[in-house]
Amino acid sequence: MQSSLIGKVEKAKRYAEEPDRVTLSEFAADFRGEHSSYSVTYKDGKWHCTCHFFSQRGVCSHTMALQRLFAQVLPKDAVSSPVADLPG
Repeated sequence: MQSSLIGKVEKAKRYAEEPDRVTLSEFAADFRGEHSSYSVTYKDGKWHCTCHFFSQRGVCSHTMALQRLFAQVLPKDAVSSPVADLPG
C-alpha cells in the first residue's frame, strides 16, 4: 500500500473516533419496519417518514430510532424531541 494512502487510513480511523467533527445536515434512509419498508429523510431541519403514523403525528418509531442511532452527529435540535428523550 502506498505510504500516502496509509496516512489517510490512519487519519480516517482517528476521525471516526471523534464524532463531534461531523454534523449531518441531511440524509435519506430506507427503513425496514415490522410491517413494511419506509423512506425516512432529514432535510432542512425537518424529519419526514412515509409511514402512516408520521403523517398523522409528525413523529414515529422510525424517526425516533434514527435520532437515537445518529444522536452524536445530528444537530441538537434534530434530536431534542421530548419523545426522543424517553428512557431506553
